[in-house]
Amino acid sequence: MEKENSRQPRAIILPGDVLGDTKGMNAGNNTYVCNGKICSAVLGIKNMNHDAVSVIPIKGKYMPSTGDTVIGYIDDIGSSNWMVDINSPYPAPLHVNEVPWKVEFGDTSKYLKIGDTVVLKVLSVDESRKIQVTMKDAGLRKIEGGRLVVVQPNKISRIVGKSGSMIQILKNMSDCRVLVGNNGRIWIDGDDENMDVVVEAIKIIEAETARGSLTDRIRAFMAERLPEISSEES
Repeated sequence: MEKENSRQPRAIILPGDVLGDTKGMNAGNNTYVCNGKICSAVLGIKNMNHDAVSVIPIKGKYMPSTGDTVIGYIDDIGSSNWMVDINSPYPAPLHVNEVPWKVEFGDTSKYLKIGDTVVLKVLSVDESRKIQVTMKDAGLRKIEGGRLVVVQPNKISRIVGKSGSMIQILKNMSDCRVLVGNNGRIWIDGDDENMDVVVEAIKIIEAETARGSLTDRIRAFMAERLPEISSEES
């Protein structure tokens, strides 16, 4: 029988915090040893894997908020839920009651498999950072094909733009579907060449967030790389 997930939210670890004793475990990623003690080298979340302790850095990770749309990967399956990687230090279980199918106990793997990509909404985040997510809303689904681009979550607002202005440029001038997750993952679907250009444009936006006239810069870049579609839009 598949195991049931019961992961609990984990406390934030500060640099220098003691994680354990070298007599009982090994030092993993983002840790160091001092006077026989394993300590954290970064701000993050403690992670145990067999006999090793490591720290998952928080920097660059997504901190969930209620109502956010996120793109996640199924990374574990239980009898009545799926555990979803949403680029967060905290576990995000998707319960069978929060999917659009009637799933019998133990049949979860028939609907979503490890590695599947899904679009979800964050239902709630409590004070202990326990997260609830759902797939029961318009536009939430399993996605296939296309490409996924990962950016720093704090750059998402610039990629979307004021009142969605930047994302509309990317969509209209490339003729691609573009779905943006608040967790720093962006799904693009369309012609291969056009998707290449959208990926490049997203990377430019991420790298030049503070630049003035960035919207004009991206519009000019898209028009140069995709002149036929751009002329149809004008």
